Order: sequence, then C-alpha cells, then structure tokens
Amino acid sequence: MIKSEDLPYLPQDRIRAFQEKKLSETLEYVATRSPYYKELFAKEKIDVSKIRRLEDLQHIPVTTKQDLQLRNEAFLCVPPSDVLDYVTTSGTLGEPVVFALTRSDLERLALSEYLSYQFCGCGKRDILQLMVTNDRCFMAGLASLFGSFRFGSGIIRSGNGIPELQWNLIRRIRPTVCVCVPSFILKLIEFAEAKGIDYRRSSLQRAVCVGESLRTNEHGYSVLGEKIHALWPELSLYSNYASTEMQSSFMECEKQCGAHHKPDLTVVEFLDDRNRPVREGEPGEITVTTLGVEGMPVIRFKTGDLCLHFGEPCACGRNSLRLGPILGRKGQMIKYKGTTLYPPALYDVLDNIPEVKNYIVEVYTNTIGTDSISIRVGSADHSEAFVKQMKDLFRSKIRVAPDLIFEPVELIARKQLPPTSRKLIKFFDYREGNKG
Repeated sequence: MIKSEDLPYLPQDRIRAFQEKKLSETLEYVATRSPYYKELFAKEKIDVSKIRRLEDLQHIPVTTKQDLQLRNEAFLCVPPSDVLDYVTTSGTLGEPVVFALTRSDLERLALSEYLSYQFCGCGKRDILQLMVTNDRCFMAGLASLFGSFRFGSGIIRSGNGIPELQWNLIRRIRPTVCVCVPSFILKLIEFAEAKGIDYRRSSLQRAVCVGESLRTNEHGYSVLGEKIHALWPELSLYSNYASTEMQSSFMECEKQCGAHHKPDLTVVEFLDDRNRPVREGEPGEITVTTLGVEGMPVIRFKTGDLCLHFGEPCACGRNSLRLGPILGRKGQMIKYKGTTLYPPALYDVLDNIPEVKNYIVEVYTNTIGTDSISIRVGSADHSEAFVKQMKDLFRSKIRVAPDLIFEPVELIARKQLPPTSRKLIKFFDYREGNKG
C-alpha cells in the first residue's frame, strides 16, 4: 500500500494510475450515496463505470457554489448519526454552506495538514503555535489542530488575534512554528517594536501562512511577502492554499516554488470560463474532485479561484503538480483577513440593520497587497456603541468586520446612482487589475 507521504515522489504515470483508481471508487460512491449526484447522473445519462481516465471527468457537469447553497442537504451521503462535526463556509447568498464530516473525514483532514507540516520541513521537536480560529464552525483552524495532533509535535492553541497574548506565549513556551494569516505577522511585528521585543531573535523559525498569497508566479515574494521578509528575514514563510469544499489543502515545500498537490486527497483541474482545461502557463479556475470523503464529497467543484499550475518535477524530488498564487477571483470574490466572501454576504448583514438607510461596499488593494473592505454607511446613528454593534454583527455572520465610514444618506444615494447608470450600484471594486 502506497503511503500518502510517498505518493508525490512516484513517477507521474504511477500517480495518475493511483488517482484514476481512487476516482472510480469515488464516482461509484456518490452514484449510490449522494442524492444530488444520483439525480445529476440520471438527468445527464452518465454511466460512471465508463469514466476511467482523469480526462473523462469532462463528461460530468461542474458543481458550483450556487449548487451547494441551493441544494446543500442533497450533497450529504451518510445518515446524520454518522456525522461527527459540522463546518460552514461564508455564504454568497446570505446563508453559509454547511459541510458535515464523519470520523473518517476528520482523519482525512488531519492527514492533509500532517502532510503540510512535513512538506515545509517541520519535525517532531518543533512546537506549533496555532494563531488561527478554532471555533465558529471554521474548517481551517480545525484542520491545523487535528493535523498537529497527528503530527505529534507540541502545540499551543492560542487562537487568532491578540498580539500581546501571542508574544507572552512565545516568550514562555518558545514555539518554533506559527500557523497564521500572514498579514497578522505584521501586527506581531508592530506590537513587538512598540514594546521593545526583539522579535528577530525569538524562537519562531517558520510560519505556515493561510488565507493570503505570499508569492508571485516566478516564486518570488509578493508585496505582502516582501514586506514581512524585509522586517523579519529569519522567519521562513510557507504558503498554504485550501478551501472548505475540498476538505484539504495544497502546501509549499522547503523549495518554496509552488503549493504541492496531495494526489491521494483530490483530483484537480484548471478550467476556463467554458469549463475546458487550460494549458500549463494559462490561468485556470481551480476545480476539485474530492477523494476519500464520506460525508459530503464534491465532483468537479469550481472554487472560483484562478491560478497558474506547474507540472514539472519540483527540486524537492516530488512529482505532484503545484499551484501558483491566486491570480484573481471569479466575479466579485473577496479574500479578507483569511476569509473568502462575496458582496451579498455583506449586503445580507447591512440590509438587516434598521438604522442603516443605505450603503456602499468598496474593495481595494491595501499597502501590503491584500484585499481590504470599506463600507460607507448612511445612518443617523454613528455612535461608538452602534459601530461596535455593527462590527459584532459582522463577526457573528461572516467572522470578520470591515472598516466603517459614516456619510450623509443623501451623499451615498448620489454615489449609488451616478448619471451614467440605469441601476443602483452598491459595490465598487478598486482592486489592482480589477478597476471599475
């Protein structure tokens, strides 16, 4: 039996043969267990026994985020009594998608992050400080926690935020690895400089970075990565790419030249707008088929994330394909403080606050190269108590709180309906490369 950690080192034809066997098992499973895919296969007259090669997946329609939202429960393949944990995504249509995980799915999730720690050179003597959210039905923190348990190193469950707490634990326990959203490292540095902490001589040696890109497609640092590296060159940064729907991740190795695929956990395609495969060197939407998921497997799920992919063997010796950084988003996807969301999720919060008369959502690229959100709010009440109430509501609904700017209702109304527009505009995208 091939071990998960050995599979990426096999020749690519053997990796492919392994994946095709697992794909056949997955398709047979969903054809008998998944109400959604049973219905889809019957409607499209798809005989899964004839899908034997990876290329044959193109005969199956893609699964979209809207499919998951509108038919959420139809993706469940096990009775509720077999579900051990529920996680949620940030919703695009108001309600988040719920994913139900069995014991086996949690073990698979742990395996994914166990492999991630191996890829970036962690060892049993390391101590891992988990600066990520472990509650609110959030999968990323759960994956880090369970992966850490499996990896066997010491762990510090500090959770996200609160630089003072993080530095106190670093001083007392001396962790060597942190798991965090990379922009939070800048907050750690800012706090350390203000308090006279010599962070460059701290115990931290590696950072496993989730939720934000650190590199370019030439494998150099992005704006954010360069800023962190310039301030803290002793800290090695490793990028991790994941989504709740695929219940696994891609992870950089020590050569830091793309995030490695874990071929026993997913089949991955890169598709254009017409759902056709793109060639290497062309941007494509990451499209994932899960392998080995019991609770809620997905077939050809389009993540909405665009990237390049690299097929040549890596200098580390692994032959699995690698992802470049996320180039852009389909439609209006926003990556904000490690959370993926869409404008309708913001609208859903704002439209249910009686004091808010109107608003505009603005998204822009900040000075460290990541997404930021400002909401211009038209409201008679802009007291500190009301601002706190709004931010708490955002955190409860979408886990993050955007910046709020209060302006006269009349001014916002004019911005919502400029002379050249025939409809109300609530979303303005000022991100680099996506103006308009």
